[in-house]
Amino acid sequence: MQDELTPVPTPPEPAPAARSAQPRNPLHGLTLETIVTQLSDFYGWDDLGQRIPVRCFTHEPSVGSSLRFLRKTPWARDKVESLYLFMLRDQKRQGF
Repeated sequence: MQDELTPVPTPPEPAPAARSAQPRNPLHGLTLETIVTQLSDFYGWDDLGQRIPVRCFTHEPSVGSSLRFLRKTPWARDKVESLYLFMLRDQKRQGF
C-alpha cells in the first residue's frame, strides 16, 4: 500500500515546439535524405552541382556522400534547403 503523503509522479509536459505542429513549414517532417533525393530527381546531379557547386554534387555524386557532407556543413545544408524551397515554388508555378 502506498503512503498517502507520497506524491504520484505526473508525466512531463511536452515541449512547446512539440505541441504545435508546423503546418506552414514545408521542411517540417522531411529528412535530409528526402530533400537530396527529390532535388537530384528533379534537377539531376549535373544541374544540382551547377546550382550548388560543392564536391559532393560534382564529383561522383551519391545520396550517401551528400548526406555525410551536408550533415557536417551547415552553410551547404542551408543552400540545399533553400534550393528545395525554390523547387517547391517552381513546381507549384508550373502546376506539378
